[in-house]
Amino acid sequence: MSHAARSYQAAWWLPGPHTATVWGRLGRRERLPAVRLERWDTPDGDFLELARLDAPAHDQGDPHDRRGAPPPHLLLLHGLEGGLQSHYVRAMFREAAARGWSMDLLLFRSCGSEPNRLPRSYHSGETGDPAWIVDRLRAAHPNRPLLLMGVSLGGNVLCKLLGEWGAAPPPEVAGAVAMSVPFDLARASRRIGQGFGALYEWLFLRSLVPKALAKIDRHPELSSLADVARVRTIWDFDDRFTAPLHGFADAADYYRRASALGFLAPIAVPTLLLSAVDDPFLPPAVLDEVRDVVASSSAVTPEFVPRGGHVGFTAGGNPLRPWYYGEWRAAEFLAQHAAAWHARGA
Repeated sequence: MSHAARSYQAAWWLPGPHTATVWGRLGRRERLPAVRLERWDTPDGDFLELARLDAPAHDQGDPHDRRGAPPPHLLLLHGLEGGLQSHYVRAMFREAAARGWSMDLLLFRSCGSEPNRLPRSYHSGETGDPAWIVDRLRAAHPNRPLLLMGVSLGGNVLCKLLGEWGAAPPPEVAGAVAMSVPFDLARASRRIGQGFGALYEWLFLRSLVPKALAKIDRHPELSSLADVARVRTIWDFDDRFTAPLHGFADAADYYRRASALGFLAPIAVPTLLLSAVDDPFLPPAVLDEVRDVVASSSAVTPEFVPRGGHVGFTAGGNPLRPWYYGEWRAAEFLAQHAAAWHARGA
């Protein structure tokens, strides 16, 4: 039976939210197609890096040839401390390559191959860099549909960007997928450190804190933030480093102003919100609020499955032959709306 004819049923052999989450991180072996790193200088004097996958030469398409539609281009925004090593990143590159798409992964500031120049980093509400990348991609591919996807923190960024565009999104943007989004950052920050989740928090801080201290060393004007070395929670990290570095009063102010939940209602781009109710990074009640917010939206499709963990969505009855629903479902949704974009003659 083809994947297209199958519905999602969480793998029985990953019985809880933590096993589903950890399997994605440790159990999956995704091979990365051939990609290249490219650096783009930003208007503020810094730079961004993109990992780029080109469409096959025979699929590039002649924009003046009406016999075949040019393939879409996908832009992916990764999660907290994510990058090319992330299983979902590799899986989406694989999906794009299999479908003949071109694709870019935007490596957020501080997540590239070397430290950024300016005394700033990335955060859940930073939409300026993705918006700038979208504008450049629109100029480079004016006759092709642009597809957007964000995962976890990147999904929050994407939802906020889509909401900021509101009723007037760029015409080339055909569809979007936001996976395992922490829609309410304050409640997500409190949730992640509970029980077994403390392991996730520790793993994130093990990467975040040294990078923050290295940035402080390179920029002496940030010396007042040096007590970030003593933080033990994500909330404290955001309170002592992320918030003051980016102009927020404190972590609570940052979470209030950056949470995706407040930006969902105006979204006009066809958007799939894919989450698991048992996501250990988010209280289930938040998803009920998301459903209410988008209930009257003709653009936003919430798909909240009972099980799947955080960026997990592993299916298949045989542990030796798992099937990963999340990335496949994302690619199917995006392909549908790329085809609709072409059909409209956009």
